[in-house]
Amino acid sequence: MKKIKLVIGFTLFLAMASCALQPIASEYTFIKTDLAKVELDKLGDGNILIYNGATLMHKLDNTARLNIWIDNKALGQIRPTEYVIINVKKGQHHFKVVHVDVVNMKSEHDVNIDTDTKVIKIKPTVTSNKLEVTNEFPSNFEKLKYAQKR
Repeated sequence: MKKIKLVIGFTLFLAMASCALQPIASEYTFIKTDLAKVELDKLGDGNILIYNGATLMHKLDNTARLNIWIDNKALGQIRPTEYVIINVKKGQHHFKVVHVDVVNMKSEHDVNIDTDTKVIKIKPTVTSNKLEVTNEFPSNFEKLKYAQKR
């Protein structure tokens, strides 16, 4: 009987720990593009590419999905190996990022968007999320796909 309770408890823990993050509806207009037509020179002046830079560790345990808000306006969910291109006004913006591990991992980041801001990498970490303005495509950019509005 004790083994059965242990197995049930462990199964429930795994089920709760691996629950996928529910997508949020985007309030932004995505700038649709074909991956082959995305050029770094055409980004900037408020047009920014945001991608999920999750590592293999987060992809394997299904904790790599990111829900993102910019200035309390939902950008939506970006899954691993996905990107979006949106237009954001120049100035200071507040990003809120959530991914689910055993608990909700939330982080907040202030980012200054200027004429030179082109690419933002956001990725889940073990204890939070990391946001970095890279202004360059990732080395595996050809494997990324455009995120769908969910």
